[in-house]
Amino acid sequence: MPSGQDHPPPRQPLRYDPEYAAWRAPFASQVRVPPLETALAIREFNDTFMRAVWAQTPAQPSIARTRYACKSQDGTEIEVTRFATAAQTAAGSKQPLPAVLYVHGGGMVAVSVDSFAPQIARIAADSGVQVFAVEYRLAPEAPAPKPVEDCYAALCWLSSHAAELGVDNSRLGVMGDSAGGGLAAGTALMARDRGLEPPIKKQILVYPMLDDRSLAVRPSAGLEKLLTLPQPMLKLCWAAYVGEDKAGRSDADVSPYAAPGREGDLRGLPSTYMEIGGLDLFRDECAAFAARLAAVDVETEFHLFPGVPHGFDSAGDIGITKRAIEGRMRWIRDL
Repeated sequence: MPSGQDHPPPRQPLRYDPEYAAWRAPFASQVRVPPLETALAIREFNDTFMRAVWAQTPAQPSIARTRYACKSQDGTEIEVTRFATAAQTAAGSKQPLPAVLYVHGGGMVAVSVDSFAPQIARIAADSGVQVFAVEYRLAPEAPAPKPVEDCYAALCWLSSHAAELGVDNSRLGVMGDSAGGGLAAGTALMARDRGLEPPIKKQILVYPMLDDRSLAVRPSAGLEKLLTLPQPMLKLCWAAYVGEDKAGRSDADVSPYAAPGREGDLRGLPSTYMEIGGLDLFRDECAAFAARLAAVDVETEFHLFPGVPHGFDSAGDIGITKRAIEGRMRWIRDL
């Protein structure tokens, strides 16, 4: 094609998966993100919206919550909530069991374990594996590296207290969605670099927020109109987390623990499951991260689900969501 000439439009423009489109249609205006101008405005919106989303999840009467406390690197006390059956909690000195450290989403600036509790309880019930969820501190009050240090502290606490909790610390996984997926990946990097033993067995990254440098690339017009997470909102989140003067700049001093996509060497990371929707703003950074993991012989399973945006699993009954959840559960059960 001659230089300077525009590329022709795709023969098949991007569109929502038909099942997802049908699910979304009745309340499309309600799931559209309003203009938000600060990280705290994002928090207010997300806290209300996500609580309403996960409140629709069926109750899991077999799963009880137990709260623990541990110290982060700077001495701040953080809470870790265990989601487990009575049999798992009473395991004690019996055969130790696997466990997942779960990190919730929210753009690094919003939401809480309590908001995600119905979803976390369902993960524990459906997988049969107990889950420990970390209440990490949020930006902008607690910018990087505090949130990822909180997550790593929770992982170290879980590993070092494994015997009394009835947990096998050689069978630990880290899991997170969206910003929580980025924090889970940062925690895995930290565990590798700081020599945590035994090492993490698996990381399960659900549409993770990995690389602030993606802010430098505007999404195509075809993708932009289908996004559920708009780029201006993402810019506010990254700015609150790593600093407005750094977010999106490839030459900025941003730690890979905060933005794992910036890490130059992915060798030695745990086996990785990752998924992303084809209409997600994180699509390209996730695909690149998965390819780089595979290139250094990290066992990697990567799914790019066409026709669905960020947070597509809110549509719990569609085929793509069922396939995605089956993949997550398979990896958790294999711990």
